[in-house]
Amino acid sequence: MNLSDMRAIVRRDLHDEDDANYRWTNDELDRHIAHALKEFSEAMPYEQKATIATVADSREIDISSLSDRVMVEAVEYPVGEFPQRYQRYSLWVDRVTLLGDVIPDGSNSYIYYGKLHTLDADTSTIPSKYEDLVALGATGYAVVEWAANSINRVNVGGAMTPRDFLTWGKGRLSSFKEELKRLGRRNRVRVKSLYPSLR
Repeated sequence: MNLSDMRAIVRRDLHDEDDANYRWTNDELDRHIAHALKEFSEAMPYEQKATIATVADSREIDISSLSDRVMVEAVEYPVGEFPQRYQRYSLWVDRVTLLGDVIPDGSNSYIYYGKLHTLDADTSTIPSKYEDLVALGATGYAVVEWAANSINRVNVGGAMTPRDFLTWGKGRLSSFKEELKRLGRRNRVRVKSLYPSLR
């Protein structure tokens, strides 16, 4: 899956496959896809693990290098132990502050975090089982935008067409958001709560 593949799915769902007379430009669809992808990422971020060095005698860990970060799930310190030692922490902007009894000595920590998914000309980090869900959101945004732009314009569908499109678009967005809510990280068991920091 890449951006072109996703755009093709969205066009098929929108019944907008006549390349000589597209209703939406590629740029417009790309914007709606990006909107849906961002919302999907907020609910189900791309899971990552980063190794970041601590500063000796400081409880703060700088995580500004974690680009496109959506959330921090857990902080492991010290690393390499079994079972893992997950620390209680607070997060403020790009700083994680360890709240337990352990004071770092400059060795590495593991930061488990979620970031925005990518979907570009070559690749995608969207799990294949959720590709249709992202397409659903993108089509909803596209249809609602088209309905708003068609108000007070002459069209062959008659005066009801904008309203029908708006209803269709809102229905798709409602389904998209409900599924995100059902699948989202806020509705899942938080793994870090099951593993208290060991002393």
